[in-house]
Amino acid sequence: MPQYTAPIKDMQFLLHEWLKLSEHYKTLGLEDFDQDLVNEILNQGAKFAEEVIAPLNRSGDEQSSKLVDKKVITPDGFADAYKDYIANGWNAMLGNADYDGQDLPNSMAIPVHEMLSSANFSWRLISVLTESAILAVDKHGSDNLKAQYLPKLISGEWTGTMNLTEPHAGSDLSLLTSKAKDNGDGSYAVTGSKIFISGGDQDWTDNIVHLVLARLPNAPAGVKGISLFLVPKMLLDDAGKITQANTLSVGSIEKKMGLKACPTCVMNFDDAKGWIIGEENKGLACMFTMMNDARFQVGLQGLSISEASFQGALAYARDRLQSRSPQGIQQADKKADSIMHQPDVRRMLLTQKSLTEGARALSLLYATQMDIEKYAEPPRAHKAKQVIEFLTPICKGFMTDMSEELSNLGIQVFGGHGYIREWGMEQLVRDSRITQLYEGTNGIQAVDLINRKLVRDNGHMLASTYELFSTMVGNIGNAEYKTQAHDLLNEWNETSKQLMTLNALDLSGAAYDYMHYSSYCLIGVLWLSMADTAEHSDNDTIRKGKANTCAFYMKRMLPRKNGFKENLFNDAEDLMAVTDMEFDYQ
Repeated sequence: MPQYTAPIKDMQFLLHEWLKLSEHYKTLGLEDFDQDLVNEILNQGAKFAEEVIAPLNRSGDEQSSKLVDKKVITPDGFADAYKDYIANGWNAMLGNADYDGQDLPNSMAIPVHEMLSSANFSWRLISVLTESAILAVDKHGSDNLKAQYLPKLISGEWTGTMNLTEPHAGSDLSLLTSKAKDNGDGSYAVTGSKIFISGGDQDWTDNIVHLVLARLPNAPAGVKGISLFLVPKMLLDDAGKITQANTLSVGSIEKKMGLKACPTCVMNFDDAKGWIIGEENKGLACMFTMMNDARFQVGLQGLSISEASFQGALAYARDRLQSRSPQGIQQADKKADSIMHQPDVRRMLLTQKSLTEGARALSLLYATQMDIEKYAEPPRAHKAKQVIEFLTPICKGFMTDMSEELSNLGIQVFGGHGYIREWGMEQLVRDSRITQLYEGTNGIQAVDLINRKLVRDNGHMLASTYELFSTMVGNIGNAEYKTQAHDLLNEWNETSKQLMTLNALDLSGAAYDYMHYSSYCLIGVLWLSMADTAEHSDNDTIRKGKANTCAFYMKRMLPRKNGFKENLFNDAEDLMAVTDMEFDYQ
């Protein structure tokens, strides 16, 4: 099983040298947050990830979660690890200080979130959804709901879930049939079945707060008639103390390809008591607060798995003796050279390294924009919000597609051993696969990017994103890097503008290609910026490693954009020409 080690040195370089986090905080009036505090959080987060939850990853996958007497039992050690997690305040990092949260900047928390998912993806998932639920309740809930539920959610004493999908209604929520009726006392009775509910039940906490989409009587058809309800597993009295169980239950837990330790539940609500969040029939807008955060977190999961796979592959490549190097004997004292000396193995490892480090840079840049949206004055905050909205489908879609490729490369480096369970590499592939599916499939992310974020927005989000990256290019000192970055960014910007003239069908046909074209271009700009910053680093490994990895990316990864670009302006006629019957062998 690969031994996970948090990539603290890379994170510190990105946060302190590249993003200049201390200066960033000063512009937001956050002078109390400094480099020492960031480093302490990174070190303590790494210790928890490496020592507490990483050792539970393999055993959790082997045991899986089980449903016993309609109650979920998670693998050995999971509940105790969670108690340790909340006792040390990790769940409260981003919580509103008015409800006992720490109110830390996202740029402090996101690196820890990456570590947790790398160390034990299944274990981490439940707290991810709790954090997203906190955002929705904090932004849209009534004062009474916030007072009752936010302190417990923020502390982690209670967890939260997202209940959208139904057996017949996935991404098309207009088909949703779960119902709610007014009880006449400020509460509602919610009835329906929801599927794919991560952490729908667990043995970690004595209450779970479900956020459930349902329709009120006489609600408008389609997505305009959906409301959002807070439905707790356990009901409370006026003092906020648990009194009795609500009328909801776990129908079953799914048997899955991966994430076996995380209980994915079928939830049944039978006139369960709940309270509305936000306005009637405006529930989808409230839920999107939760969903957009979750989509970025899923992208971060893709990055996390990529890092874990890279670490495993690198360690194996250094140890595995096989044949002699094509450039001559490298380890004369050994019976063979390690496969690290094979160019094709280097190709795979550098593909992992360049895309993983590029995605980490993107995620931390995204986190700084979350800081600006949260703390800055409206004009600046609004631009950051636009950047976040534009980059969200890129982070979710590309970083999870990347994780599938890179986790498979991890197996390839191991050869046949990678296919064997005991090495742990195949688990990463299985766990990774869901990230391309949940919180909106990557095809949906691509359509969202090109249709909503680019065209329907009339290019405003594009302009704000271009401005952010253009400022970064302007700060590059190395003339060669600067020219490359400038040309690449302008090519992407002009290409994006040209796409806005396409019709709806051709846009949809180009969506997936545009998401990947944009990702390779923007990460290319980030790599040139990072390599420029690294020239002045005191860390010799960072200085040389970033330069050489950037060179690899520009030579071997960036050209991928050209294939995606070529498809952007091909009409969708060929996609639609094959008739339904022609897909079969009649």
